[in-house]
Amino acid sequence: MRNIAMIVSYDGTNYSGFQSQPGCLTIQGELEKALFVLTGQHIRVNGSGRTDAGVHAKGQVINFRTDCGIPVERFALAINARLPGDIVVQSVYEAPQEFHARHDPKSKTYRYSILCSRFADVFRRKYELHHPTPLDFAAMAKGLEHLIGEHDFSSFASPKSTKSSHVRTIYECRLEVETLLPFEDTDAWRYPGKQRGRIHLYVKGNGFLYNMVRIIAATVILIGEGKLSPSDMARILVAKDRSQAAPTAAPHALSLWALDYGEVFGDKPETPDEA
Repeated sequence: MRNIAMIVSYDGTNYSGFQSQPGCLTIQGELEKALFVLTGQHIRVNGSGRTDAGVHAKGQVINFRTDCGIPVERFALAINARLPGDIVVQSVYEAPQEFHARHDPKSKTYRYSILCSRFADVFRRKYELHHPTPLDFAAMAKGLEHLIGEHDFSSFASPKSTKSSHVRTIYECRLEVETLLPFEDTDAWRYPGKQRGRIHLYVKGNGFLYNMVRIIAATVILIGEGKLSPSDMARILVAKDRSQAAPTAAPHALSLWALDYGEVFGDKPETPDEA
């Protein structure tokens, strides 16, 4: 049996998340349906993680076992012809027999996008949170620094989390800022110390809890608004109390961005660049 690995991108707007659910439209369900049409086999797909309803992915990784003889160089074209337009297989690899998409990643990176502009961007509204007033980007970046390292992230985990331990290690937590055009920033003088722009929050770690990135995003927005100070992020972290952090941010601005599997694919690239 071959062990096939794929890098998959998808727009999660119309889906009830990645994982198959009875009576629901899911990414896993569409992938398995396309594989059945392509190979005639009932194939179970393993995903690197379960993105929630409305969450997108640039670099989701899946693997499955099959004895079909389609060459890897033709697999992507073949399956994409059988998938809906909002799911695209970017690349296909013949993986080692022991490879498992969920068990083997060394790190995962998520991106949460926020547009600080008076008006929403009609073309990107499905992929970013619209925040109509400016935010203090410098304060937000300073607050995020407190999350780097190994911590108990109970304050940033949904009460629905089923994990026995909430200890995770965050390797990187940063903001990337895209400035707006001058005509979009005409009222900046009204908000001293704050800016308008499109910001992307990148969080890279060895694992994530249910709703963790969305709760971090909502909390750092409160810092940007001046309702919390950067040092409050450390206080919230130490509290290990979900009620201390902000309500969970909307799912549509979140994307599973990239995964790192080390040398498992040899000298081939694993997932999209994180920047």
